[in-house]
Amino acid sequence: MSEITVVVPSYNHATFVERTLRSIFAQSHQPKKLIVIDDGSKDESAVLIERVLNECPFPGDLIVRENRGLCATLNEGFAMADGEYFAYLGSDDLWKSTMLSEQVGLLESRPEAVLAFGHAYLIDDDDNIIDSTANWTDFADGNMLQMLLRGQIFSSPGVVYRRSALVNHRWNEDSILEDYELYLRLAAEGEFARNSNIICGWRQHSSNVSSDIPKMLDEWIAAQDRVADELPFSRQELDHMQKELRFDSVASFVRSGYKRDAIRLFRENIGGARSVSQIVKLLARLAVPRSLFEANRNRKRLKSIAAYGKMTI
Repeated sequence: MSEITVVVPSYNHATFVERTLRSIFAQSHQPKKLIVIDDGSKDESAVLIERVLNECPFPGDLIVRENRGLCATLNEGFAMADGEYFAYLGSDDLWKSTMLSEQVGLLESRPEAVLAFGHAYLIDDDDNIIDSTANWTDFADGNMLQMLLRGQIFSSPGVVYRRSALVNHRWNEDSILEDYELYLRLAAEGEFARNSNIICGWRQHSSNVSSDIPKMLDEWIAAQDRVADELPFSRQELDHMQKELRFDSVASFVRSGYKRDAIRLFRENIGGARSVSQIVKLLARLAVPRSLFEANRNRKRLKSIAAYGKMTI
């Protein structure tokens, strides 16, 4: 059986971390080892993790230390990893029981792929399923670089890496989006294998960076600039792609309540419009009150909970 190391970077998730760990314990393809690094939690996470790890059905270690940040924690965990594959799971996220078996099996069948990814349920604090990334896009299979440059990014809980592909890379400890820059570098080197199944739960909090649209857009652009020399595009081509990305982001800015910034982006990046119809649609969005977006979001959330219920592992 192919061997995989799993890392859990833990930070102030005492409410969720036991369920996270038990979703790893329940994997049909069990990891070779589990490494939990508590990154200076201020709550009772470390005590709880130590207790739960006593029931781990495979080797599991806990490291407790001062806070260094998520990317530093991932780099530390990867340095201790061995086996053919590597995965990490945030201390508030969940895996379905077949996650590792599906992703390892996919990578076994795709030796050219540097990682495998899949769809995720979006879950709230009570494990209610409030959305699914399968409702957003199918993503690409194989060459994901163009989609990544357009800001279409899969969720990290569904990713398993081929460890050999990460040997020459690390998570950028100065970045606020832990995976995006790494994904860009890896996509420039090899294929991404897509699993069309929903294989994990991605916890949504108000503190998620993904909820801060302006900050996320700034980091996308900064990460692209940092890896520009590794991409198969000229600087002029990348500049145009970034203009398209900014224009595409107008809809997200409006939906999240940043209307003034959305108007600025629209004006400054209209040259990035892909069609007249896109311009017309965005103008219509700019005219819609935020209250209508919020009402529609709540309606979709309640509809999703009624359809899916709570996530099970």
